[in-house]
Amino acid sequence: MLNLRPHDWQSATDVVDATTATLGPWLTFAIAVVVAVVSALVLTVIVSGIVKLALRRRSWGQSFVRYVRRPFRTIILIIALWIAIDRYFPLGLAGGNAAENAAWDAVIDRAAAIGSIAAAAWLLIELVRFATEMALGHYRIDVPDNRVARRIRTQVLILRRVAVVIIVILAIGAALLTFPSIQAFGASVLASAGIASIVAGLAAQSVLANMFAGIQLVFSEALRVDDVVVADGQWGRVGEITLSYVVLDLWDDRRLVLPCTYFTTTPFENWTRKGSELLGAVELDVDWRISTARMREHLQRVVGETELWDGRTAVLQVTEATGGMVRVRILVTAANAGTLFDLRCLVREEMVAWVRRTNPDALPVQRIMVTQPAEATEAESTNTGAVEGLFSGSAQGEARAAQYTNAIPIQDDASDDADGDTEDARRESPTSEESAR
Repeated sequence: MLNLRPHDWQSATDVVDATTATLGPWLTFAIAVVVAVVSALVLTVIVSGIVKLALRRRSWGQSFVRYVRRPFRTIILIIALWIAIDRYFPLGLAGGNAAENAAWDAVIDRAAAIGSIAAAAWLLIELVRFATEMALGHYRIDVPDNRVARRIRTQVLILRRVAVVIIVILAIGAALLTFPSIQAFGASVLASAGIASIVAGLAAQSVLANMFAGIQLVFSEALRVDDVVVADGQWGRVGEITLSYVVLDLWDDRRLVLPCTYFTTTPFENWTRKGSELLGAVELDVDWRISTARMREHLQRVVGETELWDGRTAVLQVTEATGGMVRVRILVTAANAGTLFDLRCLVREEMVAWVRRTNPDALPVQRIMVTQPAEATEAESTNTGAVEGLFSGSAQGEARAAQYTNAIPIQDDASDDADGDTEDARRESPTSEESAR
């Protein structure tokens, strides 16, 4: 047993060497690992307390600590373990030579470096998430007038996804560059970057097209999160926009997933492009005996007693009067698409009940006229004289026809044919004198 005295300790290195010689290399390594873990945890607790104290007057202080606490703790822990392993791991006990020990040391350093890069990328992603959540917190979409909030939310979410993808790609590249062989390969890739970019572009043409289409949708404001749209014959609300696809939450709780290129190449209806207010129509076919004035009065009572109507428009008009029936169109407005659907159903139901209750004679009927067969009468004389028409029969009609026929030479084929037939008849038929002979 080595007898150590305080005055023999010349430096911290002498203390470590003495402890190693006294306790053994593996026990010293285990103690170093435990000390590293405890030190990392204590340091994170201290830093967390300082940050909370400094941000105690900020409403976002607790949220900031919650987002960055775990990745920061992981970084500190990896660095502490890296120092402990690099300093106290007993490489020479396995009997290897210096080259093998150097190789093992390089492996440990590379693993620690990759772990540190991954933890740093995690910390950056959490910081991006915190920043975007703070930005989204100032723009609520659960309010009636939320067009600006939906635009900001859509752009912030797509920017967050782009930032996360960039961070992940950079982290993977940094981790791969810790390998010497990858560094040499990277130099050769840079030398052939032109050909590689062409090949990659052709191979991932659809993926890149969807990605750019998603970015175009977001920043052109053609489509936003929570927009009400009609796409592919389906009516729904935009639930999510990514760099490759758009998710529509349909009215019957289904989900329709469409590629971003669909919205850049195919026309679609956006009912909330400028606002959520909409106008809808209700059509009824009734008999000619209906009183439209009384229908208008009842319509005003119906919309005035419901909260679904936004008070902008409630109009009743007769748009058709053919086929033995009168078509009545009612136009009403509401704050959004869902409310408008319910309002149209309510107005239709109330108007049908009112017609059935107060004007049963105005219900749609099919009229059939039953008559006796007409007796045969002498044929009426027809007017064989000139009849005034749009382009003939009068000076105005002939002037009107001249506007369309002046440029075309007209030949009276009928009169020419008649003259020809007369001459032929004269040649072929005998004269009266020849007949007398």
